[in-house]
Amino acid sequence: MTETNVANTDIAKRASFDIVRYAQVWEDADILVAALHPKPSDTVVSIASAGDNAFALLAEGADRVIAVDLNPAQLACVRLRVAMYQTLSHQDFLELIGSRASGRRRHLLELAAVKLSDEDQKFWKAREDDIAKYGVGGVGKFEKYFRTFREWVIPFIHTREVIDLLLTPRSPEERAKFYDKRWNNWGWRQMVKLFFSRYVMGKLGRDPAFFDHVEGGPAAQVSRLTRKALVDQDPSVNPYLHWILRGTHGELLPRALAEERFETIRERIDRLEIRLCTVETLAGEGVKADAFNLSDIFEYMSPEAHEAAYGTILAASNPGARISYWNMMAPRRAPASLAARVTTNSALEAKLKPLDKAFFYSDFVIEEVM
Repeated sequence: MTETNVANTDIAKRASFDIVRYAQVWEDADILVAALHPKPSDTVVSIASAGDNAFALLAEGADRVIAVDLNPAQLACVRLRVAMYQTLSHQDFLELIGSRASGRRRHLLELAAVKLSDEDQKFWKAREDDIAKYGVGGVGKFEKYFRTFREWVIPFIHTREVIDLLLTPRSPEERAKFYDKRWNNWGWRQMVKLFFSRYVMGKLGRDPAFFDHVEGGPAAQVSRLTRKALVDQDPSVNPYLHWILRGTHGELLPRALAEERFETIRERIDRLEIRLCTVETLAGEGVKADAFNLSDIFEYMSPEAHEAAYGTILAASNPGARISYWNMMAPRRAPASLAARVTTNSALEAKLKPLDKAFFYSDFVIEEVM
């Protein structure tokens, strides 16, 4: 797909796609893999973002994974990760990505960059100082938003001791007691209303255009879903929450970064295709896929654009193809005009949604093509 065609898509007309918006993927690969369960013969299409979930799907043994994105900067993130898998040890990878503390990220970036094009080397050289401080996984706009929260907001509400206690293993009953008595104080509730408002999130985190088709603000949802993450789930084993509160993953790693998958991804890296296009345009190129990771792309679309996009995704689907995607604030499922062509795996949804460690999403959808 040409850059001109990309620019003519629904969301690209309203949002900026010239920066690293997400330097890591903020969607739980564990439930994604369980939903799509790739088979050895499968072609899988995945929204690229920073690439982590495409790599997680690659590790499951799919024959082909096509990572697509509208944003060239996001694809630069994927290509750097490819170079890192090819050139670094697992420990070095974790240091450069930012999962672990490191004082040698400039050196590690140089080692990986030899596999990159001149254009990509220039792209990452311009971000070298931030990479040295925060890791490759910390240089996106969304990660900067969480960094502002971690360094300039939450210290006025909770001490480091309280944060450490929050991330200490305990029973559900103890978690509920701690949340009600120590965490969910007046300062926390007021901060959620302000920092997770539509205005602040649009200014510092997501592009404001991503809220065009939602009603209300995100603060009430964040408040509700935070209790899910801190009480219903065990925050001590949530790598996304650890990064938000501590700025690293530590010993808790998202699926694609786990040591047991590192060599598998490295060995299968040639099965990954990186494409500057939309998922919808693949049908016109004759691609037929068996599984789709659609991130939360429908949330950014008008109902009319959602219907058109879903129709072209069906055109690119083999019979029995699995389709998975998240909703944050805008409820999206198969459009009514196309609903008869898919079935919803309600039982698997009900099993996986309570396990979703990316707690800020309100819904996780699993549909299968008839």
